[in-house]
This record gives sequence, structure tokens and C-alpha cells, in this order.
Amino acid sequence: MMIYIRSLIFYFFYVASGLLAGLIGCIVCPFLTIANRIKLLSAWPRFSNWILYKACKIEIVVEGEENIPKAPFVIIPNHQGQWETFFCQYFFFPMTTLLKRELLFIPVWGWALALLKPIAINRGNPVIALRKALKEGEDRIKNGFSVLNFAEGTRKNPGEVGGYARSGFELAKKMKVPVLPLVHNSGDCWPAHRFLKFPGKIKLVIGNSIENISSSAEAAKQTEYWARKRLNEIRLEDN
Repeated sequence: MMIYIRSLIFYFFYVASGLLAGLIGCIVCPFLTIANRIKLLSAWPRFSNWILYKACKIEIVVEGEENIPKAPFVIIPNHQGQWETFFCQYFFFPMTTLLKRELLFIPVWGWALALLKPIAINRGNPVIALRKALKEGEDRIKNGFSVLNFAEGTRKNPGEVGGYARSGFELAKKMKVPVLPLVHNSGDCWPAHRFLKFPGKIKLVIGNSIENISSSAEAAKQTEYWARKRLNEIRLEDN
């Protein structure tokens, strides 16, 4: 019973604070620089993670901060749910996200998100999506912004790692910037499409950056292998 109550408390504050942040963002952000818009709206994911800990007893542990290179770079995490999008938004600054354009159509929250100038792509047309990702990603990196790219494309179940697409690695190769691989077990505590939040520990591991990429396909394969292996280790540590 307590897990239902804790999850309900979390969602109450999560939704209420999200609407408030979205409204404030829509009103204030047009008058701010992109960097200051990110700082302002990052207060919501920070607060959400704090509530996640207080209400649901979910602890966050980060390993490998010393591996973070000087910005800009391309961030490649595994994708299990909403948590990693929240965490990366405020942990890596300044940063922009490669995302599906449908997210920008969500009332209030999506409008505020659009003001952060994400790279919004139509996943229904992969060729055009890749072209746009490279073009706009190049612009963001030239302006000093790191780019967050979920190479798996869609959320995976806890313990699973899907195939990694090459787009983020191709961008890093083209712009001669590092790829920073991340892996985490957020789905064990905050599974996608589930109401309940399970107490425990979300561990995020920051791997060694991949420099001077010559083959995007090989870099994607290497990162996928590392993520799958390291995720298994994280889950074994918790058992």
C-alpha cells in the first residue's frame, strides 16, 4: 500500500511543478538567452529528482564524473524512461537534446521545451531526420552546446540495451568532438509506462569518452557493447 501512496505523492508534485515550470517558462523564457532558459527550466528536473528521493526513497549515485571532457561533446546514454532525460538536462550544462518532434506539441510543457531549441526530428522519415540531426547538431556544437542523443531510439525494459544508431556518433565524427557514453539502471526504480516507483538506487556510470572517431559504425558498436556489459554489472551489484 505504501508504494502506491508514495508514487501518488510523487506524481502530485511532479505534475503540479511541471505545469508551473512550463507556465513560467512560456512567459519568461522568450526574454532570456538560451543558456539562461536552460538554467531556469532545469529547476523542474532538479526538483523532480529531489521529490523522487523524498517520496519514493530512490537514491541517485553517479560514478565516473572525472571522465567528463570539456564541452561540447555528444552524450550517448541508454534509454529506459524519463529519469535520464531529467538528470542529463541539469547535470550537463549547456546541453541540447535530440528528440521526437511530437513532444513539442504537449500543451504548456512542450511549448516551454521548444524554447530550449532542442533538435526535434520526425522519426517517420529516417533520412530527413538524420540530415536534420547533423545540420542542427553542428550548429549547437559550434555554439558550445553538448548534444544529448538516445541512440537506441526508444525506451527499453529494465536490464535491456537495444541496438545503437549511428547518428550521434556521426555527428561527433563530423564535428571532431568526443562521445561520452552513459549507462544506468533507472528502469529498475522508474520503469517506463508504469505508475509505481520502486525504492532503491539508480546508479549512473559515466564511461571514458571516445575521442577521434574514425568509424561511426564501429564507435556505436563499441558503445553498445560497453553499455550492455556495464548495465549487467550494475544490476549484479544491487543483488
